[in-house]
Amino acid sequence: MIKKRLFNTFNWIILCGSTLTVCMFLGVILWDIFSKGFSSVSWDFVTLFPTDGMTKGGILPAIVGTVILTFITTLFSVPFGVACAIYLNEYARPSVLTNIIRASIRNLAGIPSIIYGLFGLALFVQALHLGTSVLSAGLTLGLLSLPYIITTTEEALKRIPNSLREATLALGVTQVETIKDVVLPKALPGILTGVILTLSRAAGETAPILFTGVAFYINGVSASLNQEFMALPYHLYMLSTQHNAIEQVRPLAYGTATVLILLVFSLNIVAFYVRFKNRTQD
Repeated sequence: MIKKRLFNTFNWIILCGSTLTVCMFLGVILWDIFSKGFSSVSWDFVTLFPTDGMTKGGILPAIVGTVILTFITTLFSVPFGVACAIYLNEYARPSVLTNIIRASIRNLAGIPSIIYGLFGLALFVQALHLGTSVLSAGLTLGLLSLPYIITTTEEALKRIPNSLREATLALGVTQVETIKDVVLPKALPGILTGVILTLSRAAGETAPILFTGVAFYINGVSASLNQEFMALPYHLYMLSTQHNAIEQVRPLAYGTATVLILLVFSLNIVAFYVRFKNRTQD
């Protein structure tokens, strides 16, 4: 008994130490970015266009492009991902084929994002003739997001007790109505949490949009889906590594990084709020 307590205490110390170490390094990185970036962030910075070769002005086209890109990704990935998870959890019978499908989905989640970018270039840009556009980039990010949405949605559906399904079916309710009126409302907080976290990750991706439609500079803001666009991750990459006056635009790069981190953090906070609200209701 004493050995078990000592072993548990040792594991708890290791866990806490590892967590504090990770949080410490994260805090150092965030402090470095925010301390150098907040001075550049202002109302003009988020509402104006870049000027003088990106050395002055704001990042409004990049913000608008990121929002449109995330919206397209959501429209494409969420319905297909949730529908696939419902089929796997509610309709598919245990079999070798089902296990292969689940294994394939999990393997797709581990593929480097640059591979999705090359696949999006071959499929959407060249094969489907969508061209380098925000639509091609959004569909590519949708493919990248699908494995994560399917996995998180299926896990949320698995948490719903089978007794609820059996009770509604015993009352003569069809399986479709059971899923629509009982299972999905109960699993909705978990589904939304997974979707929001996945989309916040997709919003910060650079490699998948590198070949499919992102541009270094666009003169103006366009809502057209068949045109190239600016995005915060790629804009930050260009300012940090490819600009011909890197030292001059470094404050703008830190400001862009600050805005991108705040955007991702906002989505994560929404996900945590949804999860917390679900726990308090339970």
